[in-house]
Amino acid sequence: MASSEIQKTRVINELRGFIKKLLQDPKILEQSLEIARRQLTEDSRDRAMAKIANEISDTTSIHIPEDPEEHSEADRLFLELLKEVVKEEQALY
Repeated sequence: MASSEIQKTRVINELRGFIKKLLQDPKILEQSLEIARRQLTEDSRDRAMAKIANEISDTTSIHIPEDPEEHSEADRLFLELLKEVVKEEQALY
């Protein structure tokens, strides 16, 4: 199997596990959005993403490493989607 195929399989498996956690505990999404809303209005965007990751790890069953260099594809995707949703909400007001 080519390394790109192995990488794709790893990312898919990681996303499956992540989605499974969200389905098992739907409050994670609500909590994560609240954290993102608060942090994205209080801090610069760069520091906010690290604070969002840390607070999600501290308050939910989702673990996102503190160091952005250690974020997996699923971590990055989740944080990016949180940021997009909050930006879209803010654009409505």
